[in-house]
Amino acid sequence: MKLPDDFINQTRAFMGEKLWQALQEGLGGDAPVSIRLNSCKCDTAAANVSGEDGRVPWCDCGRYLAARPNFTFDPMLHAGLYYVQEASSMFLDLVLRQYGGDTPVTMLDLCAAPGGKSGVARAALPEGSLLVSNEPMRQRAQVLAENMAKLGHEDAIVTNNYARDISRSGLKFDILLADVPCSGEGMFRKDPVAVSEWSLQNVEKCWRLQRDIVADAWPCLREGGLFIYSTCTFNTKEDEENVRHICEELGAEVLSVDISGEWGVTGSLLAGFNAPVYRFMPGLTCGEGLFMAVMRKRGGQGEDTARTKNKKPKKEQRGGKKGGDESPCAKWLREPERFETVTLNSALTAIPKAWRATYDVAAARLNVLAAGVRLGETKGKDIIPSQAVALSRVFDGAAFPSVELDYAQAIAYLRKEAVALPDGTPRGHVVMRYNGVPLGFEKNIGNRANNLYPAEWKIKSTHTPEGNNEVITKRTSDKQTRIQ
Repeated sequence: MKLPDDFINQTRAFMGEKLWQALQEGLGGDAPVSIRLNSCKCDTAAANVSGEDGRVPWCDCGRYLAARPNFTFDPMLHAGLYYVQEASSMFLDLVLRQYGGDTPVTMLDLCAAPGGKSGVARAALPEGSLLVSNEPMRQRAQVLAENMAKLGHEDAIVTNNYARDISRSGLKFDILLADVPCSGEGMFRKDPVAVSEWSLQNVEKCWRLQRDIVADAWPCLREGGLFIYSTCTFNTKEDEENVRHICEELGAEVLSVDISGEWGVTGSLLAGFNAPVYRFMPGLTCGEGLFMAVMRKRGGQGEDTARTKNKKPKKEQRGGKKGGDESPCAKWLREPERFETVTLNSALTAIPKAWRATYDVAAARLNVLAAGVRLGETKGKDIIPSQAVALSRVFDGAAFPSVELDYAQAIAYLRKEAVALPDGTPRGHVVMRYNGVPLGFEKNIGNRANNLYPAEWKIKSTHTPEGNNEVITKRTSDKQTRIQ
């Protein structure tokens, strides 16, 4: 890897020769392969992970793999039983388990795409908590919505807004994660484009943008709330200097995280700044580059979840009630009494009653892409079930007939190819399963079946892989029955 001279000179200057040599050696090595098991859908203790090469020490759901399998051709990845994620970013799990408490909270993941840290957060937060995952870039927000649907947790909202828009909405959060856009030095080993795009000018642009994002988002955080700042870069301008700025200008208090010295995590590299911060570096830690600081917004316990003047949703199709609990597709969920049905972006959507008021504010004032469980769309007298309902952890599998697929059929289904149904399969919508896990729907119309898998999600490769490429080979637990 040919590193930019300016990067070498700048990084060596603030790291010192010893750390620089360790980083340089790490950047020249192979990146470790890691995944995070989805605890919403499988028993992480009982799961048998093929090729497992140890556990990520700061995240109980994290696993290292000895080699990189062909993830694209594992149906369980598409079903959301695990997520391919860089190990260092799972450090958020430890932070939230130490500071997230044991009672329900509201959390905002401000720059969430593609959704890895949102997945970590949703697993670590207490049951009953609400996670709002936001991404300001429209195309990236669509990827975020897909990954959150595969995660399958009903207590989540996906939005596509800038930080200032969320502040203006009046919504308040107990926890705010700002994994801000950065110069990407921590991704050099995995992403050659990050190397080619790096420059001192881009570093300057990034640290200024990061301060603007934090300033815009700060009003969203309740007094006394938890603020988590992170980047995937090494330099102190985007890291320690920004943390110092947040403390001095916004009055934040830096908190320490309980870590092990065996992990190789370094502290502050900024002269004169000794607050507890955490930097992961190739060559010292088994993962890519990450910087994280945990702060408390000074003050009391804050205000209500939303400052609202009882403003109604912009229009009924964004957030208004449609049918309430009497919706014909409410029976597709377990415990339907927990939900109310609304119409969001032309789709019937089940919203947990516990946070309906928060949803109403979001639907009125923000661009909400997804919330709760997307149930389906009305077409004439029929309701076409959504892919998201099949992947939800609260899906009642008994609501539809189902067909078990073999590996070749599962891959064909995920390519959105026609998959013949067995004789005797009832007409109508049918759940397609692999190893008992829902992959999505087909509609049996008698002489043929229509594959309803989302076209934008389909496997585009025509390659036929050898073997079955499964990463998770055992999922025995009560959670397996929850997704039937």
